[in-house]
Amino acid sequence: MKPNIYYIFDAYCGWCYGFSKQINSFYQNNKSRYSFVTLSGNMIPKANNHHISKTAGYIASALPQVMATTGAVFGPDYLWHINNPNNSDWYIDSEKPALALNAFLKFYSNLSIPIATDIQHALFFEGRDLCDNEAYRHLLDKYEINHQAFYKLLKSPEIKTQTYADFELVKSWGIKGFPVVLLQTEPKKLVLLSEGFVTVEELEKKVEEFGGEI
Repeated sequence: MKPNIYYIFDAYCGWCYGFSKQINSFYQNNKSRYSFVTLSGNMIPKANNHHISKTAGYIASALPQVMATTGAVFGPDYLWHINNPNNSDWYIDSEKPALALNAFLKFYSNLSIPIATDIQHALFFEGRDLCDNEAYRHLLDKYEINHQAFYKLLKSPEIKTQTYADFELVKSWGIKGFPVVLLQTEPKKLVLLSEGFVTVEELEKKVEEFGGEI
């Protein structure tokens, strides 16, 4: 079996969105050597569900740095909600997109990186409400997934149990910020490859340093 590389992200994390191109390139370069596992970090727990107006000011102030550092482009439909929060109908928390990711992975367990970044593109570029089930319908067509089967999974106890197990695993590792990339070198040993935004070149250097012999 191939060693695991864990990508820890949250669908609502702007820095993770900015990291999308880098982690996708890293995945494409290394998917033959490693199994990639994407875990959701529960940045906004269900208990902290809130209207976008609560955090829009902070997001607006942070976006210029994210864009300057990563080159990410935030779409006008997303920015409308940030710039007009009092007119937005968005109430946000991390549960629904995490459930959706795990539902997608029941069909394509080996595509966790592309699917995770597609979910973020749906939010940050296309301006879709990730707490709305309809936010994922276009991706079902892209990945040729039966709509009825997906939505049945999305509300299933199985997916909820798996998703909350992921949250607890990330918490047990002491991870509080995102994105994070880890290499599993032994069954119970993890090596930190990156924390926060890094380039694909930096990731490649790290994985060769710690995993080149694998």
